[in-house]
Amino acid sequence: MKLQPYLNFDGRCAEAFRFYQTLLGGQLEMMTHGESPAASQVPAEWKDAILHATLVVGDAVLMGCDAPPTWYQAPKGSYVSITVETPADAERIYDALVEGGAVHMPMQETFWSPRFGMVADRFGVPWMVNCEASPQSPRQAQKNASDLASSK
Repeated sequence: MKLQPYLNFDGRCAEAFRFYQTLLGGQLEMMTHGESPAASQVPAEWKDAILHATLVVGDAVLMGCDAPPTWYQAPKGSYVSITVETPADAERIYDALVEGGAVHMPMQETFWSPRFGMVADRFGVPWMVNCEASPQSPRQAQKNASDLASSK
């Protein structure tokens, strides 16, 4: 079984997926409505809209499309979560995603991660950026949680 996020956009799917590929790397494939087998049945204003986009980064797959205006709803109540190995990668990705977007939680150290932050990118997609934590003892994890709570 595979669980794969599928994002809907209000006409900016191609722009968003090109940005994600530049930021994350990977292999990008997109098909417009005008390139599909049903192209002759598509209204002219939808010929360039993305019917399906797929970005494959390692074992991860992110998919999306341009949703018809009557179907589109801004993302709400969920996040695309990305986990990276280094704090520098977490900072780089977070900084790129927040440009033109909105901070939901500033990038910071948490009791589970040396770097974690939450943001909605300029396309309205909510992201959680997490850096894998170095293994730590339960006592160190408890101290980090206590330090985090006392700093608020």
